[in-house]
Amino acid sequence: MRLRHIELFQALLQAGTLTGAARLLHISQPAASKLLQHAETGLGFALFERVNGRLMLTPQGRLMREHIERVGDELADLDRLARSMVAPGSVALRVVATPALAGALLPAALRALPARHAGAQVQLLTQHTREIVDALRLREADIGLTLQAVQVPGIRLLPLGESRAHAIAPPGYWRDEELEQPLPREALAGEAMVGLDVMDALGRAVRHHLQDVAPPPCTRIRVQTYPLARALVADGHGLAVVDAFSARTAGPAVQVRVLDPPLPVLLQVLLRDGEPPMPVQRHFIEAVRRSASAFGCVADIR
Repeated sequence: MRLRHIELFQALLQAGTLTGAARLLHISQPAASKLLQHAETGLGFALFERVNGRLMLTPQGRLMREHIERVGDELADLDRLARSMVAPGSVALRVVATPALAGALLPAALRALPARHAGAQVQLLTQHTREIVDALRLREADIGLTLQAVQVPGIRLLPLGESRAHAIAPPGYWRDEELEQPLPREALAGEAMVGLDVMDALGRAVRHHLQDVAPPPCTRIRVQTYPLARALVADGHGLAVVDAFSARTAGPAVQVRVLDPPLPVLLQVLLRDGEPPMPVQRHFIEAVRRSASAFGCVADIR
């Protein structure tokens, strides 16, 4: 298959008709029909069949789909990389952070930049950690902020500090005098909880931290983002264990207590390996470190 065949295949999956696929590819319907015929002739079998006026994958097409989409994703990544290299250095500060860290740390860190960087162009993005790695790898960003210890070739980790996981509860759940005391792990026994996705590093750490609690917490809802966990807790769907930034930043009202024994959470900066940060980027990273200290994030970790 040629690259143009792959583009048509993906357009047909999206549009369901040759006319719609042709519109997506900015070609005529006869040209799209001829392109599909050329692809199927070369392969020796049909990729699509017409069902109730729409084009549906044949059994052979379904077998080809995963491989074709993988190639399509690689082409899209290549296009993103090329576009990011058109004007390198035009934006001095390109940062991508997880949603919780973006809201908690980025505004204060930008305010704390030295005056000589006041005119620097800034681009801020929010993504999950996996997409943060992609953005760095494809040069769409230069600094990543996450709470996950990522081990990826070409990406360097810079630990900024260590904070503690916190339990959060709906307003009024704990008495005022309890709020100044750490929450014993055993106090979560049998409690209804909003859990973090087990694919998340903190989600796995929480599950391990509570594995000996009996009876185990009842986790009916699992989420991918810490802000969503906080919103559900505030709405009365249970307790949750989240990072200090999600627990103590602005948002729906919740009660907050640190866990006992402590559950450490590392704040990580992700950088491309072999590319020292520019001065504005170094000063921004230091500003993030100072901003994180307001959330109990201790910088001198070992």
